[in-house]
Formats: sequence, C-alpha cells, structure tokens
Amino acid sequence: MRILLVEDDKTIAIGIEYSLTQEDFSIIPCHDFKSAQQVLAEELNQIDLCLFDLSLPDGSGYELCKYVKQHSDIPVIFLTAIDDEVNVVMGLDMGADDYVTKPFRIRELISRIKSVLRRYHKQAQGRSIIEIENVVINTLEGKVYKNGSEITLTALEYRILLAFANHVGQVLSRNQLLEQIWDIAGDFVNDNTLTVYIKRLREKLEDNQQHPTLIKTVRGLGYKVGE
Repeated sequence: MRILLVEDDKTIAIGIEYSLTQEDFSIIPCHDFKSAQQVLAEELNQIDLCLFDLSLPDGSGYELCKYVKQHSDIPVIFLTAIDDEVNVVMGLDMGADDYVTKPFRIRELISRIKSVLRRYHKQAQGRSIIEIENVVINTLEGKVYKNGSEITLTALEYRILLAFANHVGQVLSRNQLLEQIWDIAGDFVNDNTLTVYIKRLREKLEDNQQHPTLIKTVRGLGYKVGE
C-alpha cells in the first residue's frame, strides 16, 4: 500500500514515515504543496491513501483533497492542529474520510488508516472491474486490458478513460472532460491536449481508430463511450 504523506513539519513527517514503514506501508513524503502537486499529477493512480496536513507553507491540504476527490476514489485523512468544528466539518464536506488532531498517538493514526482502507476495500469489491466491450479496467490495480492483454496508459490517459467509464452511455462535452482531468499544476491540460490524448487512447484501444466503436464522437456535443 502506497501512502502520500504531506506534512511540512519534517520531524513529525520522519516519525510518521518510520512508523508506517514498520507496518509495511510504502510512503511518498512531501513537505509542501508544490511537491505534493507534482506527485499527484504524475502518480495519482498509484496511490492508495493520502495523509494531508491542513496548513502548508505554500498552500492548503483542502485544495489537495479537492483535487484528489475530483480525479480518483482514494481515501484522504487530514492531519490538523485545528480542533474547531467549522474546519473539521469543512474538510469532511469536501470529501475527506477522516481527520486526526495533533498531537496524536501514532497507534491511533495507524488504526484510523487501516479502518479507512478496510472500508474502501469493501466498497470497491463490486466496482473493481469495469468492462466496456473488449476493454477491462481494473481500478484496484490501475491497469487496463484489451482482449486480455495489458495496455500501457499514461496517468492522464488513464484518468480520461476512467471519466468515460464512470459515464458509460452518456455524452460528455469537452468542457466536462476538461473539468474532470484538470491537472493540479494547472498548466497543460487544455482543449488541444484533450484532442491529442483522445487520439492516443483510440490508437491504443480501438481496432480501427478511423472508425471508432469504443470512444465515439458525437458531433457538436462531445464524446460517448459504450451503448
């Protein structure tokens, strides 16, 4: 299990990383908003859980949580020194799955992490495999197969495909797709980029990309997958 740990206090971060490593978790440590942005942009589909400090020197854990919940279905736990109801409720309303107030005992944090992961594992059982014609998406492994053979996708290609898979039979406009795949760095996902990545997906998934049957273009409206 890979955990993204975003904590600006390096002493606390080292302690958490050491303790979680002893529990056989693999930790990706970040100490500021910018480095966390980069990890999420490149490795989101390889992360199993996020631990976000709310107050970072160059941003907020709230914004990181917002991005994660817009683009994936992985749990987020907040680490916060703010123990008032308003901030806790705001974080939970944003989609956070739990919060731990500093100072905390490491055994309590580990217990919360395992509890949230168990809950997600149960929820994912019925939705871990998505089939669209001859394409199979294994969301637990973050892998895609066509006719039984694994297809290698970039992180952005995978996010676009998941956006389609979660709206089978629905027409998604270009703006709707851009909103769902907006990159947290905010500097390269635009209309032209979307066109390029749709083309790449067709090259990898369609039997004949000149006459696509999986990712269909609905003229004047957008794209449609399945049905």
